Amino acid sequence: MDNNDVVIINLDRPRVLRYGHAAIKRLLAMTGKTLEEFEETDSFDMESLEKIVYCGLLSDAREHNEPLKLEDMEHLLDYAEPFQHIVEQVQKAFVAAFGKKEGNGEAIQPERGKKRK
Repeated sequence: MDNNDVVIINLDRPRVLRYGHAAIKRLLAMTGKTLEEFEETDSFDMESLEKIVYCGLLSDAREHNEPLKLEDMEHLLDYAEPFQHIVEQVQKAFVAAFGKKEGNGEAIQPERGKKRK
């Protein structure tokens, strides 16, 4: 993973939010949605947001030898201030994983070369 693509979400500690193949596969299975349905959705209910963040945090939890369960998300997400931070970081992580779509429907890559804190 390119360090410029790392997205940090500040919860109980800074955590890496990443949507690799395994995370996306798990997310689609948990929600029953397709990638296209995610792209067309502008907002999510709280339960869906918990699943989205959970799947994105699994690799960070593995790297830190932490057991992470979906049930933990309600408590972890309470650490985010402001709550908008969660939504913004999820969006950034999806752009890092898939690129951003231009008006013609073609994916463009996230901006590279800037180091994130």
